[in-house]
Amino acid sequence: MIGFLLRKTLYDLWDNMFKIVVVNIGFIVTAAFPVFIPQLAGEFFNSFPLMISLTAFGILLCCVYLAAAAMYISSFSDYNAQGLGEIFKYFKHAWRPGLVMGVFVFVIFIVVTVIIPFYLGIESPVGLALAALIFWVLIFALLSFQFYYSVYSRLGKKVFKSLRKCMIISLDNSIFSIFLLLVNIVALVISVLFVFMFPGPAGIMLYVDEALRLRLLKYDWIEENPNENRKKIPWDALLIEEREKTGVRSFRNFIFPWKD
Repeated sequence: MIGFLLRKTLYDLWDNMFKIVVVNIGFIVTAAFPVFIPQLAGEFFNSFPLMISLTAFGILLCCVYLAAAAMYISSFSDYNAQGLGEIFKYFKHAWRPGLVMGVFVFVIFIVVTVIIPFYLGIESPVGLALAALIFWVLIFALLSFQFYYSVYSRLGKKVFKSLRKCMIISLDNSIFSIFLLLVNIVALVISVLFVFMFPGPAGIMLYVDEALRLRLLKYDWIEENPNENRKKIPWDALLIEEREKTGVRSFRNFIFPWKD
């Protein structure tokens, strides 16, 4: 299943490269707000609350944009890629999940920059224990929330149900969730080298959406076969149709598809 996930993601990234790059450019534009606008405001107004407010607003703006982008990108996973203009229709549905993710990101920012350093600065076993506890809670939150946009898009447009399903999926697929997060970290490092143009946030969200979409086949099978061993999922059988749709490409066909 992992091999097919990586192959399908690579194919969909390649087939929709231009759209991925354009979506990433949109992210770069929105990300400039929390990065540069607070600094610019600080040059004219010596107000720390103003800078924090502008940063928080910028983070929310980025997260709302990414929520709309995630809904749009899910069409790539479904073999039904939409035109670039279609992304705008998702913004009216994106503000709620985007705000929730924005609050989560802002909390992470405060935890990493303020709370954990504060407890480590206590220089006592209690402070170290609290810092360690918060760190592992943060790791679990990252493992769960990486599914958030895709879960919201695919499993119902309700925020709190989406949050609960994210945690359930993460706990039920712990090794898979860790692998997914590690690949996302590697993709993020590669994105830095390409100035977030590729694969960037759009590519990472596509990968997570592909992963969730395929993982949901497991739950469909469990529902249809309640008496079977849920630890022995027949992935080869479940992925027959997906493999037929995705196909296998030679290197020549991958680079020069018009020559075949």
